[in-house]
Amino acid sequence: MSTILRTLRNLRKVGIRDYAHQLQHIGDTKAGTFIAKDRWGNKYFENLEQELPLRTRWVDYKDHEFDPSQIEPGWHAWMSYMVDKPPTEDPILQRRVRDWEPKEHRPTLTWSRSGYKPYSTVKPKYSGWTPVAKARQ
Repeated sequence: MSTILRTLRNLRKVGIRDYAHQLQHIGDTKAGTFIAKDRWGNKYFENLEQELPLRTRWVDYKDHEFDPSQIEPGWHAWMSYMVDKPPTEDPILQRRVRDWEPKEHRPTLTWSRSGYKPYSTVKPKYSGWTPVAKARQ
């Protein structure tokens, strides 16, 4: 959560439209330098002066229902402070597809209908007890 002065300063810097968008999607207001946009439309920002340490980089997802696996590996390394340069400037982090790699990045499908659902093929060790009542006389 931010202070009132920081919130008003960010409102002045980003404008009302982006201010409302940030409050709705990330729940906080941030103003920073636009770094790049990836091929899915996610926008990456950085602010080294006014943000707390290790909170200077953030992503604005294209969709409101986002999953962190929608970030490519190079951008994930930059967001996690593993590297200093974003993938647009670092040739090592630019996505080059090798023969054994999947051609397209696939997000995690855990919470979707396509997610893996385990099931048991083993007979249960215990069975449920159903009481049998004797008829009244």
